[in-house]
Amino acid sequence: MLKSPRILSGLAAAFLLSAGSAAQAANLGFLNDTPASWMTPADYKSLASAVRDSIANKSDGETSNWNNDGLRNPVKMEATITPNKTQKDGDKTCRDSEVVVTAKGQSMTLRPQFCRVGSGAWVYQKKH
Repeated sequence: MLKSPRILSGLAAAFLLSAGSAAQAANLGFLNDTPASWMTPADYKSLASAVRDSIANKSDGETSNWNNDGLRNPVKMEATITPNKTQKDGDKTCRDSEVVVTAKGQSMTLRPQFCRVGSGAWVYQKKH
């Protein structure tokens, strides 16, 4: 099972990079109108759980759906989560994925990668 804080922080970092105050400073205010800007902590936690489940249980190319129904956010959000490439190197397995989040007619696509050794926890791989 994946550790939620690692996935949550990885997804949160990706979202915040796309909608942070740096966007304002660089005259990129349009980034404030992305799904990330309307997500609540409950949305992040729920989406992270859905990504964790998809990485752990879905086959490459198999899409799962997420939405924030019941999370008390007045902004309706949906996402598709698709693991799309699994690679093995010895006892290390890595999975690429695509997460497309939509809200208010806007969408954003994230491509997180997760790896594990043996049957250990899947860990979000920070891109450098």
